[in-house]
Amino acid sequence: MPRITVHTVEDAPAEAREGLRSLAAQMGKVLNIHGEMAHSPVVLAAYQGIQQAIADHGTFDARTREAIALAVGAANECAYCQSAHTAAGRAAGWSEQETVQIRSGRIDSDPGLDALLSVAHEIAAERGEVAETTWKAAREAGWSDTQLTELFTHVALNLYTNYFNHYAQTELDVPKAPGLD
Repeated sequence: MPRITVHTVEDAPAEAREGLRSLAAQMGKVLNIHGEMAHSPVVLAAYQGIQQAIADHGTFDARTREAIALAVGAANECAYCQSAHTAAGRAAGWSEQETVQIRSGRIDSDPGLDALLSVAHEIAAERGEVAETTWKAAREAGWSDTQLTELFTHVALNLYTNYFNHYAQTELDVPKAPGLD
């Protein structure tokens, strides 16, 4: 049972309606997480602000962004985010099997991406700490300081939503992600 009721565009606080309307247009509907965030316009605006910064300045393609989201969702055991990003990952070109591999902590088909996702997982699981060996492996895989710095923002966005889902006990309104092997 969710702790926070889900707002619609029509019954959301006036200052949250435009943001909620924009998210509904992107997703095809008001997702439960967004309807819950709309209770506090600052929560919705902060989420959209990080999203907008990534849209304006980010360099990772959709597949990489979704892989990061899947890795972070798995690290935080967020069922909602793993489910939402499994669907988004499929839309970005990942197979269902690959989304499961990413969530399980290993994407064998792309060792370079696997190195980046190891950094993302450690950021999420270790409160920002990343082992030197993990960092070095990402650098050796070709990831630059610029890309590793940008990665932090992607992880932060996903931590924001993962923690909010845990906090609000958001009910799943997207197809459930397949179980891990």
